[in-house]
Amino acid sequence: MKYPQDDIKPYDSNGDKREQIEKMFDNIAPAYDGMNHTMTMGIDRMWRRKAIRRLSGRSISSVLDVASGTGDFAIDAYRMLHPERILCVDISEGMMEIGRRKVAAMGLSDKIVFEKQDCTALAIDDCTFDLVTVAFGIRNFTDLGKGLSEMYRVLKPGGCVMILELSRPEHFPMKQLYDIHARYIIPVLGSIQSKDKSAYEYLPESIAAFPASREVCRLMESIGYKDVSYKKLTFGVCTMYFGNK
Repeated sequence: MKYPQDDIKPYDSNGDKREQIEKMFDNIAPAYDGMNHTMTMGIDRMWRRKAIRRLSGRSISSVLDVASGTGDFAIDAYRMLHPERILCVDISEGMMEIGRRKVAAMGLSDKIVFEKQDCTALAIDDCTFDLVTVAFGIRNFTDLGKGLSEMYRVLKPGGCVMILELSRPEHFPMKQLYDIHARYIIPVLGSIQSKDKSAYEYLPESIAAFPASREVCRLMESIGYKDVSYKKLTFGVCTMYFGNK
């Protein structure tokens, strides 16, 4: 099943989404981390750590971080969960190169490894990982159903998936404040910091087109995930999803 977000593209409505997403993230990679912290006023750090704390108490030795970007979530997951290894996959070499430099500076290059892969067709064996994560990247999937199915396939039985994604608040006044921030402030900041205004016009469009939380949960259940749940954070600006295999 196709979802509206599958067809939202940053540059050319007639072009290939995967190619455009790769180009977009290569373009904005140098400004990506700073822009994230600016847009969210630093709250994105709290969201990541809150999600990881939800996983404490599980036996996790292997982690796959999908759409890992510059590796912030993988680094926090390693520090807090202490797995034996984390494989980070992404389609943007520009983003991953920044991530590689980060983990090298921390002496973690043997623990956190980056590979270029398409999340809808992972070159990974079935039942490989205890935990699969994706933070702020699932709305960029070219096919949401395929991406979630691949994440399920590579999970070990008893493993867990954890998803963080930006979302549009549903209630007054946060809904109205968010719309002003997304429509006017984010594109201007993006144009100044990254020199790519289109990328930060795409951001609110892709968030608005992303399926409602309950629909995402229904899709996960249809794929086979068990005990699926979600939780809204910061008045609905971010949503956490969980599911087991």
